[in-house]
Amino acid sequence: MDPKTLGPLFLSLKVLAMAGIILLPLGVLLAWYLSGRTSAIRSIVEFLVTLPLVFPPIATGFILLMLLGRHGPLGSVLPVDIVFTFQGLVLAAIISGLPLLVKPVEAALRDQGPGLREVAAVLGKTPWQTFLLVLLPAVRKSILAGWLLSLCRSVGEVGVTLMLGGNIIGRTNTLSLEIYNCVFTGELDRAMILCAIIAMISGFILLALKRLSVI
Repeated sequence: MDPKTLGPLFLSLKVLAMAGIILLPLGVLLAWYLSGRTSAIRSIVEFLVTLPLVFPPIATGFILLMLLGRHGPLGSVLPVDIVFTFQGLVLAAIISGLPLLVKPVEAALRDQGPGLREVAAVLGKTPWQTFLLVLLPAVRKSILAGWLLSLCRSVGEVGVTLMLGGNIIGRTNTLSLEIYNCVFTGELDRAMILCAIIAMISGFILLALKRLSVI
């Protein structure tokens, strides 16, 4: 019940909730787009979505810091500050978790999509009707599995969060960053408690996956 522990916990839960709300529609729409015919633009989008899986998080965060900082090419024209704010934490969670949602849903759509699209076209369905009424129900388990796994990944994110959030005590120090702070200051007992909290959150998500029989 230490405020120094509860603060990062509540902040992480708020970030997780906001990121989860954005991740679900964004990831599904990206997966639908990427499951279409191969093109140069689709290849670029797929590369950018997949990059966080193979690129070091701290390097990804640094690039975003340069782009989204107040004097960066994107940050200078945005109406709100991203770096060192709550919005930066949410963006870090989305970027780190997005590939884990997009890739399984994209694979499921590539596997089942062509046949379902043909049947829907014969029945006179529009592309959007096919997407909403046929494809989404067919791949719902992949969507749910990818979404929950992306949340698992987001809650433990450090590298991108450190760069975009800044690890400001009382403002942007999430659970993962607070573990780093505790180790740095020698508070190993509190670091263990924070690890246990993250383990409980992740375990709950994995249990939900098992209960729903999606993995």
